[in-house]
Amino acid sequence: MILSTLGTKGPLVSRLGLGCMGMSDFYGPADRRESIATIHEALEAGINILDTGDFYGMGDNEMLLREALADGKRERALISVKFGALRGPDGGWLGYDSRPVAIKNFLSYTLKRLGTDYIDIYRPARVDPAVPIEDTIGTLAELIQAGYIRHIGLSEAGADTIRRAAAVHPIVDLQIEYSLISRGIEAAILPTCRELGIAVTAYGVLSRGLISGHWFKDRSTAKGDFRAFSPRFQAENLDHNLALVDALRNVAATKGASVAQIAIGWVLARGDDIFPLIGARSRDRLTEALGALDIPLSAEDIAAIEGAVPMGAAVGERYPQHQMTHLDSERPAR
Repeated sequence: MILSTLGTKGPLVSRLGLGCMGMSDFYGPADRRESIATIHEALEAGINILDTGDFYGMGDNEMLLREALADGKRERALISVKFGALRGPDGGWLGYDSRPVAIKNFLSYTLKRLGTDYIDIYRPARVDPAVPIEDTIGTLAELIQAGYIRHIGLSEAGADTIRRAAAVHPIVDLQIEYSLISRGIEAAILPTCRELGIAVTAYGVLSRGLISGHWFKDRSTAKGDFRAFSPRFQAENLDHNLALVDALRNVAATKGASVAQIAIGWVLARGDDIFPLIGARSRDRLTEALGALDIPLSAEDIAAIEGAVPMGAAVGERYPQHQMTHLDSERPAR
């Protein structure tokens, strides 16, 4: 496994990370034993970034990680945790809270659930419009001084917010959606991160399975599966987007690769400062994703990939509209 520094101020991390969200939430039921086996296999392969959120399964995902990292495995992992999302007992969304007192409360529960005395990278899940980002980052800086967290990250923040945050304390990475069909960060956010020495940990590199090569038109979704409501998976939108996947499949065939490997490889090729998070819930999917590291992409390959899936070619927003309004990253830079 190739290791690179996360930004200019961060730890050495694997070029691929494992996103654990789907093991507890948003994609329907998961096999807990297989999830833990997948985490173990990821660690054996050299993956050290394990990404979670305290609201994934209302704490279940953190407890799953605690179980998976027992017996001395904790020190092999860099745990990245998002905080601040508020949910009701029905799983519904109630908003975001990044007040200093709330951050300390969230962290204390996270440390208990994970069974650890520190978090490697701690980040607000979304920018709380009611709390100045300077107050949020200032509180996190205090927690670094106290030894409870080691690094500060951001999630779905826009360029202006990133600058304000970095002026308070070094930020090691921005977690944000980035894929062949979600390239909005290239205009202002990615250049800002590069100027400030902040890495990008890219989630949604397979667009929640849409461009994995494993999704098909009549595939059903289980109760609680986010994709049942995702605009890109709806009716005519899905037909259009799957046609793009078919075009990508033709390119993958010329490389002897799967669609998922080509889609992941494209994100890897965008720069050494971009670290894809793979949302594998099984060892088979993890093995497929790891194969992307062994498929070199030439300039001609990149051109063919982008010819099959041009920028802006997908239809449908990446979240339902009410969730898009919470994305600081979607607001125009001043």
